[in-house]
Amino acid sequence: MNETKRHTVIDSPYGPLTLVADDGVLCGLYMADQRHRPPEETFGSLDDTSFAEAEKQLAAYFAGELTEFTLELRLNGTPFQRSVWDQLTRIPYGETRSYGELAEALGNPGASRAVGLANGKNPIGIIVPCHRVIGAGGDLTGYGGGLDRKRRLLDFERGTALFQPSPGAAGDAAQRAAVVRAGTS
Repeated sequence: MNETKRHTVIDSPYGPLTLVADDGVLCGLYMADQRHRPPEETFGSLDDTSFAEAEKQLAAYFAGELTEFTLELRLNGTPFQRSVWDQLTRIPYGETRSYGELAEALGNPGASRAVGLANGKNPIGIIVPCHRVIGAGGDLTGYGGGLDRKRRLLDFERGTALFQPSPGAAGDAAQRAAVVRAGTS
């Protein structure tokens, strides 16, 4: 087990989130059943005390009080992946970009598929907002945390239900509101 890594699991309106830090710097935020989630044994020791600032900022985000995170991050990936993830942090809260727009911003308009692959391997979901990337036609495509979570995150940030809800989503929205209210009481 990596002794410099620590992790904790916190509740969120989108299910449990596993936060991982390496030498005290956040390097992972993973959802349950997330595609490309590393094996649990790579997360290091369980430590419920080292993530206070990340937990505080995530609680403020879920309460609708924070639109931009200011946490120190350690994004481990290839230079291309890191350039894509940097572009993700530039997408404003409540807005979206297409894979093609990100590829163009990187100076490589033909790389939308590679941008999509890098986006899918983002190790710090929500904080590095890969959920803000959509298909060229405005449709919801690929999300490691699942399309329902992606839709719910985008709707939450926009303050309205713009995307077609899936069956059972009304109950999910009510539950999310209750969790957010409980977190601010």
